[in-house]
Amino acid sequence: MSLSITVTAASMATMEDDTRRAFPEECCGMMLGTIDDDGLRTVNKIIVVTNTNSENRKRRFLIEPKDLLRAEREARQSSLEVIGVYHSHPNHPSMASEFDREHAMPYWSYLILSCIEGRIDNVQSFRLKDDRSAFDEETLQTGS
Repeated sequence: MSLSITVTAASMATMEDDTRRAFPEECCGMMLGTIDDDGLRTVNKIIVVTNTNSENRKRRFLIEPKDLLRAEREARQSSLEVIGVYHSHPNHPSMASEFDREHAMPYWSYLILSCIEGRIDNVQSFRLKDDRSAFDEETLQTGS
């Protein structure tokens, strides 16, 4: 199976805009798209959601169940799949943290945007191993 993900330019721009808008707090949202027979994932729709974490939005995000249901409904209506989640790491590298691993689910892609002092620094995507022991980094490409 391919560990590759392509994000359309428009989808990447939406996530980057959300990241800058939310800075210095974490932003979050859902990625919708397609998965081909070789496992190549293509993200072509973003659903921005409100980070509802009440404890520390500068280091943690929370997506409410109602937002997950909304993403599933929008995916179904658009003949797409929920491919995963994106979130930002304000003033921190785009590497997945232990907290990210503990709260992730296998199958989904987890795209992390590093934002240093309000500027997008780096973007990486990860997929949790089936045994939940660690993340594998996905090859990330931006398409048209």
